Amino acid sequence: MLLTASFVVTGRSEEVDLPAKDKFHLFLLVGQSNMAGRGKVTPDDKVANPKVLMLNQQGKWVPAVDPMHFDKPKMVGVGLGRTFGLEVSKSNPDITIGLIPCAVGGSPIKSWEPGAWDAPTKTHPYDDAMKRAHQALQSGKLVGILWHQGESDSGPGKAEIYDQKLQELIARFRNELDADDVPFIIGQLGQFEESPWNESKKQVDLAHQNIAKMDGHVVFVQSDGLTHKGDKVHFNAESYREFGKRYAKAYLELTNKSSAK
Repeated sequence: MLLTASFVVTGRSEEVDLPAKDKFHLFLLVGQSNMAGRGKVTPDDKVANPKVLMLNQQGKWVPAVDPMHFDKPKMVGVGLGRTFGLEVSKSNPDITIGLIPCAVGGSPIKSWEPGAWDAPTKTHPYDDAMKRAHQALQSGKLVGILWHQGESDSGPGKAEIYDQKLQELIARFRNELDADDVPFIIGQLGQFEESPWNESKKQVDLAHQNIAKMDGHVVFVQSDGLTHKGDKVHFNAESYREFGKRYAKAYLELTNKSSAK
């Protein structure tokens, strides 16, 4: 049975048909600004695809067009999420992709704990994400969690405990969302020649890689060759799109391997 959701695009009231719950595959997008996206938006980034939807700020299912996130309205732009959704959709024409944007720019990992408050955005990153996720789960099933975060923890006193914090975060997501076997995809921090990594950033990177080696449902996606938009922090739009393809490839390889067992 098809469910109908209303949305507005360029001032016009339109309808989108949601598929049966088991055909609506949901992905949670969490982390900080490089998950939210800060790339320059072009007209192509606003082309709707009926097979790739997103849960907007108002909790409505709408076409996944950039900018998808709303953490910092004056800064948001192209991210990796939309390309990820399009790539995964190509692999299975029988499903519809539902993206749940929840990233918060500048948020350290301690913000992703129950009750934690992010003062710059006046949000509760973890609590808000869980509320949106549970709302989305009324319409579909969670099949993946995409994570890109760590820049805000790449400093003394934070990097040393990042590994433990990340393991706790993954366990918390899985427990809260009943998602023990759901793939958790981690993207590598930006590797920019103009901004060499300090020891703390190397430690965060090592935590990302190690947990992927220890947990068969976690995948690490490299950022080799990707470039920044001029600020030495955020990827440019082209790199976000490439990163989205890499996330999708990693997800598909993991799920294909699991289904082959």
